[in-house]
Amino acid sequence: MSRTLTVTGRRAAAAALTAALLVPLAACGNGDAKRDTGGSPADGSASAAPSANLTVLAAASLTDAFRTAGAAYEKSHPGTKLTFSFAGSQELVAQVSQGSPADVLVTADTKSMEKVKADTGTPAVIARNRLVIATGEGNPHKVDELKDLADTTLKVVLAAPEAPAGKYSKQILDAQKITVKPVSQEPNVRAVLSKVELGEADAGLVYKTDAESAKDKVDAVDIPDAQNAVAQYPAAALKDSENAEAAAAFVAWLSSPEGQKILQDAGFQRP
Repeated sequence: MSRTLTVTGRRAAAAALTAALLVPLAACGNGDAKRDTGGSPADGSASAAPSANLTVLAAASLTDAFRTAGAAYEKSHPGTKLTFSFAGSQELVAQVSQGSPADVLVTADTKSMEKVKADTGTPAVIARNRLVIATGEGNPHKVDELKDLADTTLKVVLAAPEAPAGKYSKQILDAQKITVKPVSQEPNVRAVLSKVELGEADAGLVYKTDAESAKDKVDAVDIPDAQNAVAQYPAAALKDSENAEAAAAFVAWLSSPEGQKILQDAGFQRP
C-alpha cells in the first residue's frame, strides 16, 4: 500500500478524536484552502505567506498566548484561518502518530516532539517556561517552598508523569528528595491549575504562565532557579500537512518579533 493511502486511512480513523479538541479561532470559509506555490519568506510575513485553513496542535499551557497570537496572525495574514487543539503534549503526539489531520505541532518539551520526528519538519524552540507552586488566592495554607508540598495535610495535585509538566515536577521533586503524595494526577497542566482555582486542591505545580493567566484566582510561589526546571517549547510543521507552505510560515512567525512579543507578554521566556 502506498504511503498516501496509508496516511489517508490513518487520518480517517483519527479525525473524530481530534475534532473533539478543536478550538476554532475564527469560522473557516466554505471553500478549499488556498495555496501559494511561490513559497513564503522565513519570517512568515503577510506579503508572501500563502492563505490556508490551518489546524495547530498545541500544548495546553499555550492556550491563552496562542489565542492572542492566532488573532494577531489572522489580522496580519488575510485569508489564513487558525484552529487550535489544546491538550497535553503526550495526547497531541498520540494524535499525530494516529494520523489526525493537522498542520502544526507545538509541544511543551523536546522529548515529546522527538517521538514524532518522522512526521515533522525541523522543530524550532519558540519559548521557554518555568514551574511555580500555585496555591489558592491569598495562599491560605502558607506554602512557601517546595518542601512544604510534602505536608500530608495538604491536598496537592500534579500533572500525570507522562505529561511534560508531570515530568518536570517529578524531576525537581526528586532532585530535592521531596516525597509528595498527590490527591490526583491530571492529564495536562491546565487541569492542575483548574483544581487549584476551584479549591479542589490546596496547591499544585504549574508553569509560571499558567499561574499568570489566573492571577485573580490563584497565588504563585516562585521556585528558585537552582531547584527548578526549564521547559522548552518546540514548534514544527507536519510533513503530511496539505498546507505545507502556510504551516511553515506560521511556525516561522512564532519566532518573529511580533510572535515573540505576544509570547513574552504572556510570561514565556525567550527561546
